[in-house]
Amino acid sequence: MTEPVVAVVGSINMDLVVQSDRLPGPGENVMGSAFRMIPGGKGANQAVAAARMGARTCLVGGVGLDTFGENLLANLADNAVDISGVKRDSSSTTGVALIVVDDGGENRINIVG
Repeated sequence: MTEPVVAVVGSINMDLVVQSDRLPGPGENVMGSAFRMIPGGKGANQAVAAARMGARTCLVGGVGLDTFGENLLANLADNAVDISGVKRDSSSTTGVALIVVDDGGENRINIVG
């Protein structure tokens, strides 16, 4: 059987995730209970999923010349995603998603990039 080939065009972001018992209201500070940095972005997530399912996968997207970009590219390569189509741009920063998740699983997300 021929190995499937998948090309993904999409975002590559670092997700900065705060777990909290509840979501803050406007102007309100709420203490979080945990913080994680998770490789993300819709495109990157799809590419990793396809590669993990056995498809030869390449990703087309962009990251900045910064630590987040380096870490995200390393994660993609570690997951067997071909990153030759990812542009590293010195005039931009790598995308980030600021995510607050409450104990019920509801979230609020702001994305830059």
